[in-house]
Amino acid sequence: MTTQMVLNKKVSLSANVLTQDLAGESVLLNLQTEEYFSQNEVGTKIFFVLTESDSIQTAYDTLLKEYDVEPEKLKQDLLKFIDKLVKAGLVEITDF
Repeated sequence: MTTQMVLNKKVSLSANVLTQDLAGESVLLNLQTEEYFSQNEVGTKIFFVLTESDSIQTAYDTLLKEYDVEPEKLKQDLLKFIDKLVKAGLVEITDF
């Protein structure tokens, strides 16, 4: 799957995951595996932008405006972050 095809997908929180915001940071609990995952302030911001946006492309555009980062570096890091979230069972990639 090409990067462009992935950017046209949506990231959704998995049904078996609970999130808790803790003073700007977050904890995610996968109820199936009973594993906790913590995110620092930046990871939390990226996570919520991803899950609240209508597409990965929209999240990317939002984050590119907010952070001083090279566009290609952000794209690579964002896709790696999404891959980690999917592998941990925290999110699902869907069509809109």
